[in-house]
Amino acid sequence: MEENTVQTVKPAKRSFVGVVTSDKMDKSIVVSITTKKMDRLYKKYVTRTKKYMAHDEKNDAHIGDTVRIVECRPLSKNKCWRLAEIVERAK
Repeated sequence: MEENTVQTVKPAKRSFVGVVTSDKMDKSIVVSITTKKMDRLYKKYVTRTKKYMAHDEKNDAHIGDTVRIVECRPLSKNKCWRLAEIVERAK
């Protein structure tokens, strides 16, 4: 007999590049993601900022660093992102 095998394709994990705004917690950082969106009425670009809490296992990132965060399973009430890499250190 033949088995019916169904392959499930996992969706690509979302990732964002943003700036660390807080590193006061242990193994956690707050990353601000800034996007530009066009206003429907006035046809001007509006800057939107959203904050995400991310898991930083080694406490590497500090305030002002540009980092890449990747979506992961829920780690706590507010954390479902983890630090993937530090793109640029703060000066």
